[in-house]
Amino acid sequence: MAQVTRATSSPSHLRIVRKNFSDTIASSLRTFGRSVDIARESTVGAVTDIARREFQWREAILQSWRLVTVTALPAILIAVPFGVIVSVQVGNLIHNLGADSLLGATGGLGVIKQGAPLATGFLLGGAGASAIAADLGARTIREEIDALNTMGISPIHRLVIPRLAAMMIVAPLLNILIVFVGIVSGYAVAVGGQHVTPGSYWATFGSFTTVTDVWVSVIKALIFGYLVVVIACQRGLEAKGGPRGVADAVNAAVVLSVVCIAIVNLGVTQITEMFIPTRLV
Repeated sequence: MAQVTRATSSPSHLRIVRKNFSDTIASSLRTFGRSVDIARESTVGAVTDIARREFQWREAILQSWRLVTVTALPAILIAVPFGVIVSVQVGNLIHNLGADSLLGATGGLGVIKQGAPLATGFLLGGAGASAIAADLGARTIREEIDALNTMGISPIHRLVIPRLAAMMIVAPLLNILIVFVGIVSGYAVAVGGQHVTPGSYWATFGSFTTVTDVWVSVIKALIFGYLVVVIACQRGLEAKGGPRGVADAVNAAVVLSVVCIAIVNLGVTQITEMFIPTRLV
């Protein structure tokens, strides 16, 4: 009797696991599809609103200021230790190789090509995504989104597009800020702690770093900001279940943003290294 029970329960457990797995995959694909719809509608809507002179510049500027207030100071606090760590770790390796003069090039390239875009993306994915998801999620559970739809007002045009524009404004500025602070802090450590001459630091930095590297860094920050705002808006607009639902939307927005940024950064880095390799002379 016990053998019959075990024989019948094992396939049942397998069916449950298989069903849960398939349901999770299907739900993830549907969520991805809704995110793509929001991205497409908001991008096309932003262009049409600008062309029709219906773009909400005031709301976009207000959202930009809100993003700046929650990300500017953390960006500086992240950039300083990041520049110091890169300078110390890379400086020790270069010192063992007897190439101290190359510290400016390696430290600067590390901050510009990888450190600043990733720090910008993670910061926007943490502070920015949580702020956007919390705002839209609170509006959703208060039924403000349903009220807008009832009045014939598109939530995408009224709420999502200004936040998308704000993120596209703040992301490159935040990236440049992190680049500047990171390079300056790395320079201070290299000159003050590792006895690198200022002239050789800036000479090698200028020899190996190009304007293209800066543009690639800015474009990566724009891509990361775009992903963050789409994910945050999608989770916020679909929040349900009261305050607990808002908290779940915020957590999901932050986690998904960080994961997507890490995956996309890997792909973008591979593509840029294939077509725009680092200059060696």
